[in-house]
Amino acid sequence: MIRSTAGCASLAKLQFMNETTTQPNAAAPAPASLQELHLVAVEKAPAEIAQLLEPYPPEFAAALLELLNQSVAQEVLAAFHSDRRQKVIAAAAPELRHQWMRNEAYEENAIGRMMEPPLGVYGPETTIAEAVADLRQLAKRAFITYLWVVDESERLLGVVVMREMLLSENSSQRLDEVMIPKPFFLTPEMSLTEAMKATVIRHFPVYPVCDAHGRLIGLLRGTTLFEAQAIELSAQPGTMVGVEREERLSTPWSRCLKFRHPWLQLNLLTAFIAAAVVGIFEHTIDRIVVLAVFLPVLAGQSGNTGCQALAVALRGITLGELTPGKARALVAKEALLGLCNGALVGVTAAIGMFVFATIQKNPAALMLGVIVFLAMVGSCVVSGVFGALVPLTLKKLGADPATASSIFLTTATDVVSMGTFLGLATWLI
Repeated sequence: MIRSTAGCASLAKLQFMNETTTQPNAAAPAPASLQELHLVAVEKAPAEIAQLLEPYPPEFAAALLELLNQSVAQEVLAAFHSDRRQKVIAAAAPELRHQWMRNEAYEENAIGRMMEPPLGVYGPETTIAEAVADLRQLAKRAFITYLWVVDESERLLGVVVMREMLLSENSSQRLDEVMIPKPFFLTPEMSLTEAMKATVIRHFPVYPVCDAHGRLIGLLRGTTLFEAQAIELSAQPGTMVGVEREERLSTPWSRCLKFRHPWLQLNLLTAFIAAAVVGIFEHTIDRIVVLAVFLPVLAGQSGNTGCQALAVALRGITLGELTPGKARALVAKEALLGLCNGALVGVTAAIGMFVFATIQKNPAALMLGVIVFLAMVGSCVVSGVFGALVPLTLKKLGADPATASSIFLTTATDVVSMGTFLGLATWLI
């Protein structure tokens, strides 16, 4: 028994779209074909794609969204105003429309947001001859990689590889006789990271997605999965310094300004905090001017130590390695690394301070060297701890661990390094 024979957007529909002009008017500076607009859209953020599609009819917008990564398509749909979104969804093929509505129920970073409609789905009693006859029509409208065998309740029983049908000597064989039973599948609630870990040793072109009852509810192409992971990883360095995930090279400068400026204001506020710490020790700096020379040295070294710890912590969170109970071990490890690295660079910095203070004929040259050493060790230890704690704290609060984490870390390292250095100088000299 054949379960599913309908595709998403047919090739005929796609050809019709490409042959027909898609510009709403002659003055519109937009590409004239679906393929050309697709090339432009893949370089833009979801909100920009939604804006780009505004002048086009819903049928054309639905056809373009089908060509995009489905997780991106869901974000574009969410960016449309409600009336526009309803019209675009209504214009899509029934299977795709149903899939979009189902995908909306899952969280933004979940596999369920990336699913495509399950195609090539058959009952176990379907013969190879019946499946081949159906595939001849279905392949004209959709790209079919595997056949999926399900029972009456749509539970996934097995997968049939085209090779098995091709090599079969009896076309009357049933699909359940040539299928691979109990195939690997993903669940829609899986996060992108969990799915990547589960598929790292299973490089399949397509993965079935099943619910808690084992029912086949969608398909996920390997290219979609790895493209989504590439987008996630490429966005992470930007979010650390306040650059939004939506910003691309093609994003207009006015939108970039809107994205970036609030974080720069926050960074300025945190810089005032560090400046206030220096201001507290103004009299010490006036008395021992040589201290001012080494403030950037301490801030730079401790900041880099913190960023190293931050990068490792974010990588562990992204790859799912930071399981419960490992957070304390990570913090302890970074504190130890900060102690070791701080001691090593502290010796070099202390020698530099001693030589510089001696040239300046400062009678406390040796003590200044000791102060630099102690301040370097202390600030590197604290910076390593903060580098691990900042993303862990943001995650615990329900925020993106990478969101402007570098700004918070820089503030902490500047305050600690400068405060420790100037405080020791005030106390010991």
